[in-house]
Amino acid sequence: MVTTLRDVARAAGVSPATASRALTHPELVAPGRRVLVERAAAALDYRPNRAARELASGRTGNLAVVVPDIANPFFAGLVKGVQARARELGYGVFVADADDDPRLEAELVAQVGAQADGTILASPRMSDDEVARLPDDRPFVLVNRRHDAHASVVVDNTDGMRQAVRHLHALGHRRIGFAGGPAGSWSDARRRDGLEVAAHGLHRLEVVDLGAFPATTGGGTAAADVVAAAGVTAVLAHNDLVALALLDRLRTRGVRIPEDVSVVGHDDTVAVLGSPRLTTVAVPLARLGRAAVDRLLDDDPGPDVPLPVELVVRASTAPTTAPTTAPTTAPTREALS
Repeated sequence: MVTTLRDVARAAGVSPATASRALTHPELVAPGRRVLVERAAAALDYRPNRAARELASGRTGNLAVVVPDIANPFFAGLVKGVQARARELGYGVFVADADDDPRLEAELVAQVGAQADGTILASPRMSDDEVARLPDDRPFVLVNRRHDAHASVVVDNTDGMRQAVRHLHALGHRRIGFAGGPAGSWSDARRRDGLEVAAHGLHRLEVVDLGAFPATTGGGTAAADVVAAAGVTAVLAHNDLVALALLDRLRTRGVRIPEDVSVVGHDDTVAVLGSPRLTTVAVPLARLGRAAVDRLLDDDPGPDVPLPVELVVRASTAPTTAPTTAPTTAPTREALS
């Protein structure tokens, strides 16, 4: 049978109230009685009721995570990292899905945040003004988004683009398309900036903005038709879902991958499920989730240092056979906006 606080009190010869104080606020109990209660609790292998203890302290023992779409493997991987670290620290985790609707994000933060000791908000699509108005009465961390009003954890988008662009350039590609993510995506904007930085100074390189697309397989299918008309020899996609659907659609149109067009994804979530297997920028999702928990619970988190990413080269990229007739100038900011 489970030992109760009343059993401990009876064994120590004190009231249940005194036993409770001895175990939760020992400084309020005389040393002699405190020792009796502690010895009785140890002898009976008493384990305090966590919910009752946390209710008394004003803490819940839970953390909240709000994501745009839990079906997206990026966010599923992130949540697993959050859960693993939270479990190590003795916390439970609530997960809320905004169903790709920015209007729901603030509402979910208020709902689940009220039941948690802190909230992790991943890749919010709301505006900067809306992010600034989010409640800050409890610890709060943004993932995959920076904002002056809140702590954050991000990855090095600029270096990811640098690695991908230099890889394609080394394979002889001089006209590269970028199939961007949803309009308003913070990470997509950073990757566009990173593309400009990465392409600067590379000989005879042109980067073509193919447009903004949903971060889904449907977005990849739509992007493929644009790719076919753009005359590019390689494509950088917003994420692996977009890249794999794009790759599949191009093949149905008779485009060979990678002989005719090389394709690069981002995140390394489902990259090995396609054929050919996808070259991609790998994001350390588990580490990102763990870092978010540590930053959330740190009283003095310090500066946000981007986590490193790594290009993983697989079979979807190869040397181009197209002539290098692209302009000799690097792309301007307007070309990628």
